[in-house]
Amino acid sequence: MKAIFDPRQWHHDPKHFMANGAIRPNPEQPRRIEVLKSAAEEAGCDFQAPADAGLGPIAAVHTPEYLTFLETIHTRWRRIEGAGEEVIPNIHPANRRDSYPKSAVGQAGYHQADTACPISQGTWDAAYWSAQSAVTGADLLRAGAQAAYALSRPPGHHAFADLAGGFCFLNNSGIAAERLRAAGLRPAILDVDVHHGNGTQGMFYERDDVLTVSIHADPARFYPFFWGHAQERGAGRGLGCNLNLPLPRGTNDDGFLEALTTALQRVRNFGTEALVVALGLDASIDDPFQGLAVTQDGFARIGAAIAATGLPVLFVQEGGYLSDTLGANLTRTLTGFQEAS
Repeated sequence: MKAIFDPRQWHHDPKHFMANGAIRPNPEQPRRIEVLKSAAEEAGCDFQAPADAGLGPIAAVHTPEYLTFLETIHTRWRRIEGAGEEVIPNIHPANRRDSYPKSAVGQAGYHQADTACPISQGTWDAAYWSAQSAVTGADLLRAGAQAAYALSRPPGHHAFADLAGGFCFLNNSGIAAERLRAAGLRPAILDVDVHHGNGTQGMFYERDDVLTVSIHADPARFYPFFWGHAQERGAGRGLGCNLNLPLPRGTNDDGFLEALTTALQRVRNFGTEALVVALGLDASIDDPFQGLAVTQDGFARIGAAIAATGLPVLFVQEGGYLSDTLGANLTRTLTGFQEAS
């Protein structure tokens, strides 16, 4: 399987993460790259660098106002006397129809949903090449590849068109799906991360040309809380083109695979021609977030079930945080897919 990664993705090295009022080390660490890359190679992946397709594929789903913010905010932030080294918002608009401020502090509150997406000097560079990795993966499918893996880090599925959140800045899976759609294919995004892909849902919620499906821990008491509920089915032309399958905390392999069967049926009924898998590995029983309880065998079964669709598949890396089994979970997913293809 072809795989894509750019070393500039190491440049994002977040230091802060606030959870339950306590400041803790950020779990989205650069060392994830080392673990995931080795695991993908163990599964037989052959890595290449992404091409630079420019801002066009990114701007196809993100607003130019937001991209300007991401590219310039750290430099502007550091001009504030006494400012910290990372851009972290301390104020948010009551709703996003309020006025757009000129200040760096105000714009941070407008464009960053939470404190889990600190922006440092290297964030834009890393996010840009993370997105380009996904674009190159999509282009491999367009060129006839049956499968590819984009080691996109930082991840992307919590990023809306103009809003960062949950460790995410550019929506890599959404960018890849739009790239496929622009090439004349009918894409679906299947998100198997333990957290709901709220940014992806928001990006395509009123569209009927990209299907979005997410299997995740029930957000009633789990991040991202406000999105990911079963009644969210899309709106306008997109009504019926969004499917959320929230699972009880601690759901095991069998429960997850049952939901995956439902998800893949919806993918088939959409007439999908190319599948983007937002590959979170944090549904693992060993993941620090402890949302679901999927085992290594479960990840192999997930890979095999996806292969059984017969669709061209682009795996885009989302979550999955440092644990003793992070690498093994990726290897088993990709191996399970390839052995069943």
